[in-house]
Amino acid sequence: MRIRITTALTVSALLLAGPALAQDEIAPEVTEETAAETGSPALWKVADEDTTIYLFGTVHALPDDVEWSTPMLENALAESDSIVTEIKMGPEIGQEMQTLVMTKGVLPKGTTLRSLLSAEQKASYEEAMGKLSVPPAAFDQFEAWYAGMMMSMLPLLQQGYSPDAGVEKVLLTKAGEKDQQALETIEFQISVFDELPQESQIGFLIDAANGIDEIKPMLDKMVAEWVEGDADALANLMNEGLTDPAVAESLLYMRNRNWADWIDTRLDTPGTVFIAVGAGHLAGDKSVQDYLAEREIETIRVQ
Repeated sequence: MRIRITTALTVSALLLAGPALAQDEIAPEVTEETAAETGSPALWKVADEDTTIYLFGTVHALPDDVEWSTPMLENALAESDSIVTEIKMGPEIGQEMQTLVMTKGVLPKGTTLRSLLSAEQKASYEEAMGKLSVPPAAFDQFEAWYAGMMMSMLPLLQQGYSPDAGVEKVLLTKAGEKDQQALETIEFQISVFDELPQESQIGFLIDAANGIDEIKPMLDKMVAEWVEGDADALANLMNEGLTDPAVAESLLYMRNRNWADWIDTRLDTPGTVFIAVGAGHLAGDKSVQDYLAEREIETIRVQ
C-alpha cells in the first residue's frame, strides 16, 4: 500500500516546526518493571558501566488530546543530562526551513511542477489540490518532493494534527534548560528529500494525490499503535510500504546506521542522555536497535 510511503515521509516532514523551551513538573518515581508492563509508548535503554542512553520513539505532530506521557518517561528525561533530537530545534528553525526550501526546493526558471507530470498524473494532482481547496498552480515553482510533502501534510493540519502538540516540542518544554543536542542538521534532512531521484519524488507526490483521503486515517492508526507501545504493529504500518529502495535507504536505513554510530561513540562519554526520534526509526527491520545489535550493543525495552 504505497500511501504508507507518503505517511512515513509526512511524519518526518512535520518534525521541521519551531519548538518552545520551558520547565514542567517531574512525575513520581515508578520502577522499570512496572512501567514495562503497561500499554505506553515504547522506551528503550542502552547502558554500560558509566553511561545510560534512553531511546524514545516519537510522533512529530499530534492532535491536542492525545495522552502519552508516563512517570517512567518523565523520570528518564529528568535524570538525563541532555536531550537529543533529530535536528537542533529553536525559534530560528522556521526561517532556516524557508530559506533552504527556496534554495533547494525550487525548480529552474521556465520549468513548472505540472510540466513534469504525465496527463494522468496531472489530473490526479489537480483533483487532490481541489480537495484541499488549494489552487492547482500553488506549488508549480517547487520540486516534486516539496509539493508532495505539503500535499500530504495539509490534510493533517486541516483535520486537527499540529506540530505544536508533537512529542519533541512537549519533551523540550519539559527538559527546560537541559543541554540540547542533535543527530542531524536541518540542511541534511532537506537533502534527504531533495536528493531523491526525480522518479521517486514524483512517485511520492502522486501517491499523496491518489491517497489524499487516506493520509489522516492511516496516521490515526499509527498513533493508536504508538500510544499502546506496539512497536511491531507500528513498524508494519509505517515502514512496510517503503517499497521504493531509494526512499527506504535515504529516509530510514542510512540514517538509522548513522544514529547507531552516534550512540556507539557516545557510550564512551559518561553521563545520561535522552534521545527522541521518530518512532519508525525504532521499529521494524534495520531499526536503530538492529544496527546497535550488529555492534554487539544491547538495547533493553524499559517501557
